[in-house]
Amino acid sequence: MAAQRRRSDKLLERMKNNPRGDWKLADVETLAKRYGFSIRRPRGGGSHVTLLHASHQNLSIPARRPIKSVYIRKLVRMIEGL
Repeated sequence: MAAQRRRSDKLLERMKNNPRGDWKLADVETLAKRYGFSIRRPRGGGSHVTLLHASHQNLSIPARRPIKSVYIRKLVRMIEGL
């Protein structure tokens, strides 16, 4: 468990330092899951993935690549605020 936390901390730092990187939805989902977010995938032709947290913080991210830096910055701010 500690190794997963270190990996997620490294991923969080990389996203924080380079929000314009070529981030994939899988990277976002990995980080979100490790910080307690649940993921709601689009159904019936939807184009956004929604990250939900028990603290009632939600973030909808377009499910296309690359993920825009504005969404990476929002995710980083949400995680740092937890």
